[in-house]
Amino acid sequence: MEIISTSEQQTAEAARSLVRELSDREVILLYGDLGMGKSVFCRNLIKALCQDDSMEVPSPTFTLLQQYNYEKGIIWHFDLYRLSDPSEIYEIGWEEALEDGIVLVEWPDRLGRLLPKNYIEIALSKPPQTPPDTRKIEIIRHE
Repeated sequence: MEIISTSEQQTAEAARSLVRELSDREVILLYGDLGMGKSVFCRNLIKALCQDDSMEVPSPTFTLLQQYNYEKGIIWHFDLYRLSDPSEIYEIGWEEALEDGIVLVEWPDRLGRLLPKNYIEIALSKPPQTPPDTRKIEIIRHE
């Protein structure tokens, strides 16, 4: 599926609409350069899963991981931008996350060969010759 977003609000709506497609256990890998909207997408997906638009959802850039409880389990939100070696992910609960709940990973390229076999890929990019806030959001399920 491909979505063209022309605002942060449309990116948020794209994230909320994905909730209907998710099962209790999913791994969602978000690709895109800095400033493409990965955190906006994650933040709104988490709010929709938790059914709470007013909840605070900080970026895990410095903590590497934030966890949220929702009615079906745990949401594990990883931001691996600061990860220096893929093996470091084991120290913050990677194996446990894969066994329980929804896993969101920003900067999944840092996982190296630890990428899971089944996942949803979300690639956010800036299409050429479009206004500054325009984003292409590609959603692909890998099974």
